[in-house]
Amino acid sequence: MTAPTNGYAPHPYLGGRTAVLRALAVWRSGRPGAPRVIVLTGSPGSGRSHLLTGFLMLCEPEFRGRLPLAGMDPSTVPPELPAPAVPSAAGLTSAQLGWLIADHYGLRAGRLEEVYAALGDLGRTETVVVPDVDRAGPVRTAGEPARVVREVLRPLADTANVRLLADVPRELATELAGELPPGTVQIIDLDDPQWADPRGLVLQAYALLRPESGAPEPPFASDATARRTLAEAIGRRAGTSPLTVQLAVRSLLTSPGPVDPYAETLLPSSVGQALDLHARRLGADPQTLRRLLAPLALAEGDGLPVDLWTRLVNALAGQDMSGVLADSGALAGPFVESVPRDGDGGARTLLRLLHPAIGEELRAGLPSVRAAQTQIAMTLLEAVPDQDWSRADPYVRDHIAGHTLEAGLLPQLLTDPGLFVHADPLTLRAAVAAVPTGELGAPARTYLRTAPLLTRTQAPAVLRAALLETAFVEDGLPEYAEAVHGRLGLELPWRTLWSLPVPGVSAVSVGRLPRPEGPAVPVAVLAVPTGTLIHSLVEPDGPGEIDPAQVLPLSEEARAAAPLVLSRGADYVRVRDRATEDIVATLVSDAPVTAADLSPEGILLVATERGAKALLITGQPGGRTPSV
Repeated sequence: MTAPTNGYAPHPYLGGRTAVLRALAVWRSGRPGAPRVIVLTGSPGSGRSHLLTGFLMLCEPEFRGRLPLAGMDPSTVPPELPAPAVPSAAGLTSAQLGWLIADHYGLRAGRLEEVYAALGDLGRTETVVVPDVDRAGPVRTAGEPARVVREVLRPLADTANVRLLADVPRELATELAGELPPGTVQIIDLDDPQWADPRGLVLQAYALLRPESGAPEPPFASDATARRTLAEAIGRRAGTSPLTVQLAVRSLLTSPGPVDPYAETLLPSSVGQALDLHARRLGADPQTLRRLLAPLALAEGDGLPVDLWTRLVNALAGQDMSGVLADSGALAGPFVESVPRDGDGGARTLLRLLHPAIGEELRAGLPSVRAAQTQIAMTLLEAVPDQDWSRADPYVRDHIAGHTLEAGLLPQLLTDPGLFVHADPLTLRAAVAAVPTGELGAPARTYLRTAPLLTRTQAPAVLRAALLETAFVEDGLPEYAEAVHGRLGLELPWRTLWSLPVPGVSAVSVGRLPRPEGPAVPVAVLAVPTGTLIHSLVEPDGPGEIDPAQVLPLSEEARAAAPLVLSRGADYVRVRDRATEDIVATLVSDAPVTAADLSPEGILLVATERGAKALLITGQPGGRTPSV
């Protein structure tokens, strides 16, 4: 990389961006007149993330010590201070991001809204840098970036002792700046001429064309003059987009034959041109390249497994593309990267687009994103073996909701308890929450109510199934509770016998109701605001009007002889094997637990602010099958 004309060494990672680095150094200094909040924005591919990474190198003591600070422009080097907090928004919900900030500072708060007040009460200046807001959320189309701005960044910006730097999409930049007092906030738009860095783009292209970067052949691999001429042409054509520079070079490096550095018409001025010119350079139809990349543009999460990618390419194209796919390396290569991942399906390789801006370009060129997502959703459903979600590919299981959300079909999908149980609850919850409540069916509303429990406890599939089974009974959906037991092949720790929506239950106990003939009937005794309510412990219907005085309480001897014992916390009840102290079942509640009792037969009686319910514990000591 050549030295800049002012005689200072460029930032080794950025190769330029002097004007922006100066502004960020002023912000970091906190001196009088410096803005307290900086909103960094720009079009997709303008280099926001890259710039922020380079600036944070100057703020983190370990990286700072590796940089040639003595030779750099002093106005671009921030003062040496403790490293700022850098909670990335990528993949997180606004709530997760807020709690991440709370954890960083060790803040005690019962609700997310209290985090920012607690941060303000610290009595010292804190510096927070939030990158990748455009990548927030587990579901791409669920609108999480806007929630992050409104629910996290705006409260941070309003906190007087917080110095905030956030990287946000342009459409949200003004909203974040909001009505903050004059001089408090500065918006840096990397596409604005005052922040443009044409020299930096040339240096970027020149560096990428070096032999050390993988340039395979002349002229730009061996001839520095040719390389510089080509870099200048690439930089001129790219405008303000470092991504366009990167794609131009990657295209040249994967194209056969020599490259004429003076043919500027063969160099891209946008991401879309980079796609189309690359295809033509390889003798392919640009639409063929776009068809190959379309599934990746619509993908969720970290990317698509290779076998699913090929299947979706064929589905979206409406024809067999196996011939093109077999020889697609050079055609798709400049725009795609492979990502190794370990998961419950073992190690495998995912494919994803090199940058989200490529996806935006591809989606904009589709005749109908909704129709394309519909086709993807149908193809993914067909890939579920016998509609058994426990055997589905992890991508299909965890991300089909995101595809059906954009297709407008998610409510129709939300009737299968198997999906509720086996899908990643964080992802599925985000997708379901993006659907207007009025469009959701009853089982989907139950799932949405229960999902915070599933995500908070990080419950495995069996516990997710058990919690959902109870929730279905509570919400009057016994057929869905039975489906959880009958269709999923899971051994649940309990079966919910009944649920009674009686608020204000302050105490519960298990008793026996004598009968003129036969054994006594086990009953639940519930203390409610109007008196005492007697309900059958086993049957979903009560025994009718019963005088509480007729009920015999359990003796201490009977309780002491029971094989199970319970303990409870504010929002959970735990059942243990008395002999071994092993945990047999743990019921976590989305409402505070007000009372609990356990019968000798292993029926757990629990009251919360919402009402009371009875659960038959199935995993009893010695594998005994309970009888009631």
